[in-house]
Amino acid sequence: MTRALLPDLSPWKASADFRRLWKSGLISNFGSFLTFVALPVQLKELTGSAAAVGAIGAVELLPLVVCGLYGGALADALDKRGLIVWTEAGQGLLSVVLLVNALLPGPAVWPLYAVAALSSALVSVQRPALDSLWPRIVAHDDMPAAASLNSLRWTVGGVAGPALAGVVVAYAGLGWAYAADLLTFAVSLAYILRIAPSPASHEAAKPNLRAVAEGARYAWSRKELLGTYVVDLAAMFLAMPLAVLPFLADELHAEWALGLMYAALPAGALVVSLTSGWTSRVHRHGLMVVLSAAGWGLAVAAAGICGNVWLVLLLLTVGGGFDMVSGVFRAAMWNQTIPDELRGRLAGIELLSYSVGPQLGQVRAGGLAAWAGVRASVWSGGLACAGVMGLLALCLPGLMSYDARTNAHAVRMRERRAATEV
Repeated sequence: MTRALLPDLSPWKASADFRRLWKSGLISNFGSFLTFVALPVQLKELTGSAAAVGAIGAVELLPLVVCGLYGGALADALDKRGLIVWTEAGQGLLSVVLLVNALLPGPAVWPLYAVAALSSALVSVQRPALDSLWPRIVAHDDMPAAASLNSLRWTVGGVAGPALAGVVVAYAGLGWAYAADLLTFAVSLAYILRIAPSPASHEAAKPNLRAVAEGARYAWSRKELLGTYVVDLAAMFLAMPLAVLPFLADELHAEWALGLMYAALPAGALVVSLTSGWTSRVHRHGLMVVLSAAGWGLAVAAAGICGNVWLVLLLLTVGGGFDMVSGVFRAAMWNQTIPDELRGRLAGIELLSYSVGPQLGQVRAGGLAAWAGVRASVWSGGLACAGVMGLLALCLPGLMSYDARTNAHAVRMRERRAATEV
């Protein structure tokens, strides 16, 4: 029984490039989560404004949209490993900027927003290349297991990074957090350089607006895929509480718990990842996406209502677990049904679905907190998320009935992969 719950390690055993990319992501994610906590804390110290912290999402939005769509076209047309290398190096340079600014006698606010915008642009170019590389280095039937292992990689950094960041920022200073992030990018880059080149497929289109439009038309033709995008966008926009966590910790008179609050969401995701063996045996992926997104909203709503910090931490952890379940099955649907020659462009659209929501959610949470209060911002967003998921379940029959065993696109991709592996 216990073995059935443990993660399926088939992708790790079968692919050396999967192992290298997994280790690289683990290391860079760890450092990125340090900055993820340090940057809003620094903005809070410099401005004292929840709206100013929430504005991080606003400055990240335009680069995310533009570079996400075009980055998907680049991922289809260029060598994927090359894109990942250059964007990883660029992220390291931005860590240098944050470190230098933090060490100044009077740190400025504008570099924080500038780095947030540029980092959003680089991540938006890198993520489609990463997401479209996984199906090339992992067997088709191993994609749910690979999604779970990638979730595990993300959540380990997500738990350790914020928890450590809270201690580092409080006792060592912001500069140490940014310096550690810089070091992790250097180590991550060393792993990526050992991955085999991954050139464009012969059918790939040139990276232009026509190619972007072609990817959008394909996405529009796949209503079950559109459903996953809509579900994730709504869940993150309505219920993501990250922008107001520094202020929620103050309201609960638990400033010491800020790092734990940031770590709670990925901690829940980590629990799911460590017990993800069952995900490979579930085939109704769309149903699981919707149900787990509703659970995420209810958990966040309860966290906003509670006044006990330990119960808040528990509920945030539960919410993170639900969000991870949704993410695992969304990734399985995407990776098992999208053709290789369109994978980068569809990954760019996917990036918008799971990134624009949190960015706009930061603006929503910060603005509503400034107007109605921090806790009202949290619980109202969670309840709205759960309600919207109920409506989407009625409006998206294609998503609710999706079955990986019988879906025509999944069957076609399975047959194509089998033919290339013979």
